[in-house]
Amino acid sequence: MSPAATTAGARRPARDSAPGLRLLALDVDGTLTDGAILIGPQGEAMKAFSVRDGFGLALLRGAGLQIAIITGRHSAIVERRAAELGIVHVRQSVSDKAQALRELCAELGIGTAQAAFMGDDWPDLPAMRLAGLALAPADADPEVRERADWVASRPGGHGAVREFADWWLARCGLRDAQLQRWLDQADSPGALAPAPGGDAAHASGPASHGGAASGDGRPAGTPG
Repeated sequence: MSPAATTAGARRPARDSAPGLRLLALDVDGTLTDGAILIGPQGEAMKAFSVRDGFGLALLRGAGLQIAIITGRHSAIVERRAAELGIVHVRQSVSDKAQALRELCAELGIGTAQAAFMGDDWPDLPAMRLAGLALAPADADPEVRERADWVASRPGGHGAVREFADWWLARCGLRDAQLQRWLDQADSPGALAPAPGGDAAHASGPASHGGAASGDGRPAGTPG
């Protein structure tokens, strides 16, 4: 999990941008998933999401970071996954991701420099260039990795978002306190009980974050 090299004077180093972040916006296919889309007779049938990414997003929300999804496709599966994770800012069928990010930042009353965007392919580049911190999974297109401020060592859909969460919490001095809450659970049984609906909102406890979701909104398998 190392920051990508940046052009001198073009952008602040990733470590300098981290403390000022207020929003993390994410692409879906290739970022929150491995990019595979299973198509059935009636259309999109299934996407697979990472249990680790889900928990990482819960940690970030618990630390006060707003989370958003900005994707070019439209999928009921994404709506279901966002609801599970408590993500209320969901923009689908987006043709201009930079404009969607700009509008969301205005809605939240923050500057685009206070936003991070993680994407994996060329349609994500405008939003990445607009954001204060550009992120990419390890298997993003080479042109995307080259222009990212921070590149994960893990691929999309396999813990890249969880890796960023760990890095951001550490840079902001919040990681140790978050970890200690879980280590203290043995001394306070039930203190980190799951929130209703299976979402570990504010990283309050272990919950259902992973596995695949089917097109009718039902979990397709038991999460890890």
